[in-house]
Amino acid sequence: MNAVLIIDKPAGLTSHDVVNRVRRILQEKSVGHLGTLDPLATGVLPLVIGNLTRLAQFYTSSEKTYEGTIRFGFATDTYDAEGEPTSAAQAVTLSLDQVRQLASRFQGVIEQVPPPFSAKKIQGVPAYKLARKHAEVSLKPVKVEVKEFEISGLENDRARFHARVASGTYMRSVAHDMGQLIGCGAHLESLRRTAVGEFELADAHTLEELAAVVKTGQTEDLFIHPRKLLPQFPSVTANEEMAARIRTGRPVNLPELSQARLVKVFAGQRELIAIATRVAGTLFHAKIVLTGEPQLTNPEAM
Repeated sequence: MNAVLIIDKPAGLTSHDVVNRVRRILQEKSVGHLGTLDPLATGVLPLVIGNLTRLAQFYTSSEKTYEGTIRFGFATDTYDAEGEPTSAAQAVTLSLDQVRQLASRFQGVIEQVPPPFSAKKIQGVPAYKLARKHAEVSLKPVKVEVKEFEISGLENDRARFHARVASGTYMRSVAHDMGQLIGCGAHLESLRRTAVGEFELADAHTLEELAAVVKTGQTEDLFIHPRKLLPQFPSVTANEEMAARIRTGRPVNLPELSQARLVKVFAGQRELIAIATRVAGTLFHAKIVLTGEPQLTNPEAM
């Protein structure tokens, strides 16, 4: 089973929990995800299955889109609603314009300190493991990019937002830092990821839906069509001779794609057999091979 599946992650599960459940449902060991979602968060969690786990390297810098709620009045140690308050709650009176002006200070390329409860490593140890032991967590600021950050509404001490960010940006830190600037504390109360790269909520399925469809044997209907993957790369449909060369690691000549650096190679409409890289001129070599030789049907076994 080689596929990409988008799960609408429920709140309360880690991304690894979801991977384990999908492994059991599909009875497939080789399953990975393309970007961690915190347990509190819901929404788009792309999973790569079988040989397509090799595509993960092309999604490490994927853009993400979120919607959620920031609560003002107190901060927490995790920077979200699951943490312990680090200060007494206080009443806040904010206007929509105030919050929007505050949000504008977080747009563009900014320096951000990751949350202490995060997967960022300190001398090889994930920060959250140190934070759980109440050890000192000292993370250095990193440059991140907030491409869009719009406050869509304000109700009392809660601001609703929409954000589009570059990979590596923590919305928990954005919420925490907004609270620090305004002086009343704040944390991320809810978060829903609505897109990762080319994958959107419209592509997503619940774990329950997946389990139900597996029983019918129609799982392919839930998978992302291979032609929709990595839209930034051009694609070519290989004939039998070219497919055989690609599968066995031999170079191929693709004159019509001489300007491309990386190319998706298909056999037929659905079988993505390789990602090829240009080595010289119009000569391409497989960077990763995703399928082996096609299986031949033995007529005597029918």
